[in-house]
Amino acid sequence: MHRLTIDIGNSSAKVAVFDNREMIHHLRLLKLGIIDLAHLIDKFSPEKAIISSVNQEIAPLAEFLKKRTRYTRFTTALTNGVTNRYQTPNTLGLDRWAAILGANGLFGGSACLVVDAGTCITYDLLTGKNEYFGGSISPGIKMRFKSMHEYTGRLPLVDWDPNEDIPEGVDTLSAIKNGVLQGTINEIEGYIALNNKKESALKVIITGGDANFLYKQLQNSIFAPQIIKDPYLVLKGLNEAIAD
Repeated sequence: MHRLTIDIGNSSAKVAVFDNREMIHHLRLLKLGIIDLAHLIDKFSPEKAIISSVNQEIAPLAEFLKKRTRYTRFTTALTNGVTNRYQTPNTLGLDRWAAILGANGLFGGSACLVVDAGTCITYDLLTGKNEYFGGSISPGIKMRFKSMHEYTGRLPLVDWDPNEDIPEGVDTLSAIKNGVLQGTINEIEGYIALNNKKESALKVIITGGDANFLYKQLQNSIFAPQIIKDPYLVLKGLNEAIAD
């Protein structure tokens, strides 16, 4: 069975087509339109479709999908076997919850710490008993650079290249880079260490826009054997939400 999953964020829309749990097509668009959906449906004939969106009006897309597929609007009420013990589920970010469902689909029965490194960095734990209690939200890398510039009188806004390694802090620019980047790595390692005490055989899944940089840097960590990079975790979670 083919399923169409759509994640609409602040700056782009990420779309994937799945054949059961195998992702057979993926694309990223600045703006998703009816023509794009029609092309995908004509090509792959998905039986089901799902959209996750917080910031964009999706009524025209939803109406089109209702005519051509079995359509679902993603919410935190879709649990697919995970017990959601978050105290305010209505305020839980949809991407956070979709990532947890994705982790459960990949490693059901194993404890997973999901690190989603985007505008913010979120840390969410799926226990070995398939329970979710919540996690942590921290500023993302670009937000840290920007806030240091905006909330001080003299620190410049640093132009960060994620392909570069973390420099030693030998002048102001490199000191800012070192503080932000090494601080982020130390933060992630701290959360892994903390959750290792809570759960045995913990898997750490890194996703989000800064995942490549963080994954590379963490290869020198003692936690490297636990760490998995999956840029499509949210889309996989949306697929799990509409699985039979």
